Amino acid sequence: MNTPNQEAPAQNGKRRTRLIALGVAVLVGVGLYGSYWYLHARHFEETDDAYVASDLVQITSEVAGAVTAVFVDDTQHVERGQLLVQLDDADAQVSTAAAEAELARTVRQVRAVFSQADGLKAQINERQIALRSARADLQRRQKVAADGAVSAEELQHAKDQVAQLEAALNISQESLRTTQAQIADTRIETHPQVLAAAAKVREAGLALRRTRIVAPVSGTVARRGVQIGARIAPGAALMAVVPLDRVWVDANFKEVQLAGIRIGQPVELHSDLYGKDVNYHGKIAGLGAGSGAAFALLPAQNASGNWIKIVQRVPVRIALDPKELSDHPLRVGLSMTATVDLHDGSGPLVATQLRSEPQRVTINEQRDAEVQQQIARIIADNAGHAAL
Repeated sequence: MNTPNQEAPAQNGKRRTRLIALGVAVLVGVGLYGSYWYLHARHFEETDDAYVASDLVQITSEVAGAVTAVFVDDTQHVERGQLLVQLDDADAQVSTAAAEAELARTVRQVRAVFSQADGLKAQINERQIALRSARADLQRRQKVAADGAVSAEELQHAKDQVAQLEAALNISQESLRTTQAQIADTRIETHPQVLAAAAKVREAGLALRRTRIVAPVSGTVARRGVQIGARIAPGAALMAVVPLDRVWVDANFKEVQLAGIRIGQPVELHSDLYGKDVNYHGKIAGLGAGSGAAFALLPAQNASGNWIKIVQRVPVRIALDPKELSDHPLRVGLSMTATVDLHDGSGPLVATQLRSEPQRVTINEQRDAEVQQQIARIIADNAGHAAL
């Protein structure tokens, strides 16, 4: 039978064996984790502080007016150029009609001036021919006057005829100079009076077309606040359109994670909406110019005695694959998890090139083109056969 003194060394030996085994297991675990970190994990940075973002296109009115119709509602998809809101256009219709009538009248007046100039040129040519004939006749009479073949009265009558024709020619030439001063170096469509009238048509035509508020981009309607019958002022927010086909992800990385992040590095993402079964693949598009706290409405005041250091986060913009977005659409504000592959560190830290394609709204250009076509038609219809 073993005594207590004999059992103590045996228990100590077992405890020592367990401690050694535990220590070996810890060392092996640390070694495995270290190997995993060195070979794999250190080449990736991950954050779950990431959210879907997009442009928010505000729909506003450029003219004042009463709302007569609203054609869309929240969550509805609209195409670029689709009519969203109609304002009362009665006054704009009247102003446009008056401006178009004034343009037509001005074109006819200017056309008459051009025609008058052409008539004066023909008149001058006719009077020059008559004057040459009268002078030749006077010279013939003067040659035979010494022989008494022509009376003094007849000779004086020939001289008076030449003088009258010279005076008439001078009057016609002066009238032509006055008329040409009004149309010098111009055509009907470039005449100052026509241009002034056309500008009024353009102003009225644009105001009329602005009563039809259309979508500048394709997207989903959000935050619709306009109601039928409301009287709105220029610049009043009516609704917003979110182009969900052009969303991106803003991932907020800790400042200690930014050392290896470069523009152009690949990123793998998944959303809480679809889970880890759906992966998105994107690229780093740019790094923010500062931390979120630096651009806060009330920036932190760190020059105080009770300052506590807080790790800052910097937003990193991630561009997404359009095809993947089409297959699995995302909504603005959804949470994402982003993992950046740091293997390729050759990219820049700061974007050095401008946007390849600027964001543009072509609705105003289209409206202006329509008005210019209308102006050209009015000028052509009223210019007749005059030189254009």
